[in-house]
Order: sequence, then C-alpha cells, then structure tokens
Amino acid sequence: MQNAAHASVGHVHLKVADLERAIVFYRDVLGFDLTARYGRDAAFLGAGGYHHHIGLNTWHSKGGTPPAGNHTGLYHSAFLYPDRAALAAVIRRVLDAGYTLDGAADHGVSEAVYLRDPDGNGVELYRDRAPGDWPRNTDGSLAMVNDPLDVDALIADA
Repeated sequence: MQNAAHASVGHVHLKVADLERAIVFYRDVLGFDLTARYGRDAAFLGAGGYHHHIGLNTWHSKGGTPPAGNHTGLYHSAFLYPDRAALAAVIRRVLDAGYTLDGAADHGVSEAVYLRDPDGNGVELYRDRAPGDWPRNTDGSLAMVNDPLDVDALIADA
C-alpha cells in the first residue's frame, strides 16, 4: 500500500465559461492573488506568495454551461482561511457581492460555509479549530459532526 502521509493537495484547476468573471470571483471576492495569465484563456491564482492554488481555463469550456446536478464530477473545492476573523471577512465579501450560501456547518473540527462559484462549481470556505479542540470519541478517533453554523453570529463575533 502506498503511503500518502507527506502528500498534500497542491491546487485545483477548473474549467470555466468566462475567464474574467471567474477571476473576479476568486480574486476580488475570495481574496486570492492573480499570479499568472496565459492570454485570454487561462489564469492562475494563489495565496501567501505560492505560484497557484487555483487554475482557471476556458480551453474546452468557453461559453459552456454547468453540468447537471446529478452528474459525476467535483463536489467542491475547499479553501482554508487562517482564523475565524478571516473566514468572517470572506463570507461578508461573498454576501456583499450578491452570492448566496448553499449551507453552513459546524463540523466540530472546523466551521464551514458552502456556495457556488459563477460556473456552478461547489466551493467550501472554512477555518479549522486547533487540533486540541477537535471532538474525539473515547477511542481517540475524530468525532466530527454536521451541526448548524450560525453565520450571522460568526460574522458578528469576528
């Protein structure tokens, strides 16, 4: 069996219908930096000086429509924010930009909100709790939950 203990997710690369619209969402709303462009067909965005966490392209999807909800594909990409205040700030930008949340959850280990990007791709925005605060079963395994998250309180507290 292969050991993935030191592997991590490097980036997500999405097919989009409108590159400029997608850049505005990921840069201006979610807060990523535009790090590179390949003409009018592709762009790369990152955080913290990294070359890219998000790739966007229209190579096979320019002007396309989102896939039907019952098809296979990416459920969502998840973006980790460093703390509760940063999560609250991005949620406020999302709502101010006119996007609606599909849901919000307290997972015990994290607090998360869910929405769709302009191309219908699922997006999770979340912050982790400190590992010492994660809920555990008596055998030490994680006891993750799917409890409601009060988004208004999260924004007000931050």
